[in-house]
Amino acid sequence: MAPLRRLLLALCLPAMLLPLAVPFPAPSTDWAACRDLSQRLSRLLGTMKETHRALEDSEGDCAPRIRCSDACDPSTLDTNSTHCLQRILQGLQHYQAMLGSDIFATHPQPELKAVLEGLLGLVQVPVRSCRTPPPPHAHPWARPLLQHDTLERLRSFTAVMSRVFTHSASAR
Repeated sequence: MAPLRRLLLALCLPAMLLPLAVPFPAPSTDWAACRDLSQRLSRLLGTMKETHRALEDSEGDCAPRIRCSDACDPSTLDTNSTHCLQRILQGLQHYQAMLGSDIFATHPQPELKAVLEGLLGLVQVPVRSCRTPPPPHAHPWARPLLQHDTLERLRSFTAVMSRVFTHSASAR
C-alpha cells in the first residue's frame, strides 16, 4: 500500500504545486444582497412621516419608471436581466441625484442615500450611454412639496425594484 501511496503523491504533487489558471469572472449582480438592500429601502420609506401634499407631476416624465417594456417580468428575468438592470440603475442614479440636490438641503436623508449607494455598488450591468439629468433647482417654498413627491415616486420605484430582486434572488 505504501508504494501505491508514494506513486500517487509523486504523480499528484507536481500538479498541486502548479498555479491554477483561474479565469477572472465577469462582474455579476449579487441578487440576494440587492434584495436585502431594496427591502431595507422599502422599510425606511414606509416609516417616514410626511405632512405635505404632492405636487401634480412635478418631475414630469424625468422620473424613471419600470415599465412593461423594460423586461422586468419573471420569465424574461430568468433568461436576460440586462435591460431591466439598466432601467433599475438609471432609477437609482436619478433618485441618488434627487436626494443629494437642494430639494433635500434642509431635510437630508442620509440613510436613504446610503442604501441607494449600496445598491448602486451591487448592480452590475453593462452601462448604456445615458446621463441622468440634473435635479431641478427648487425655491425654498416648494422644497417640502418636491420632497414629498420625490419620496412617493421612490416608494413606487422601490416596490417594483424589490420584486425584481426578490424573484431573481430566489431563482438563483
